[in-house]
Amino acid sequence: MIISENKVVSVSYELTTSSSKGEIIETVTATSPLTFISGTGNLLAAFEENLSGLKEGDSFSFSIPCKDAYGEPNEKAVVSLPLDAFMVDGQVDNELLKIGSVIPMRDQSGRRLNGKVKEVTDNNVTMDFNHPLAGDDLHFKGTVVGIREATAEEVAHGHIHEEHSCGCEGDSCGSDSCGTGCGDEGCEGGCCH
Repeated sequence: MIISENKVVSVSYELTTSSSKGEIIETVTATSPLTFISGTGNLLAAFEENLSGLKEGDSFSFSIPCKDAYGEPNEKAVVSLPLDAFMVDGQVDNELLKIGSVIPMRDQSGRRLNGKVKEVTDNNVTMDFNHPLAGDDLHFKGTVVGIREATAEEVAHGHIHEEHSCGCEGDSCGSDSCGTGCGDEGCEGGCCH
């Protein structure tokens, strides 16, 4: 069986970036692989394109230029918010607002975003909502751990239904590989989204 649309694919890999100087910034192991349904649009298109046609046991090594990954950093994604937006019960949590802290937030449309604290003044907090890998070329080296047909239910829901996945109705979140996890609205986050 080869990787094609509506196949459940499991991969292990090491990720380095153009800014990491060859240091591995993420490792996803074969015992806790990244598992997804190919062709659902949940991962970077270039990531899936590079895996298409591979079979179980195949190794891969490829790069994705930043323009096909998370793009260049966007100046408009760095915003100044009023300090009182971070108050809970009339108090600001100074531990939360440390430079470099990543804070989960929601935009005006209710979409979940992660913002990195860049600066805190007496009245404002400067937050960077760019993806942490914006501006980086991504380099993946790994192995296809498994491939199977997706069930009709999995295809309809757009995610897998098995242990160690983020699924529906009581399925558990498995590894937090690639930043993938369960939130209030299902699967979210991660380097491959």
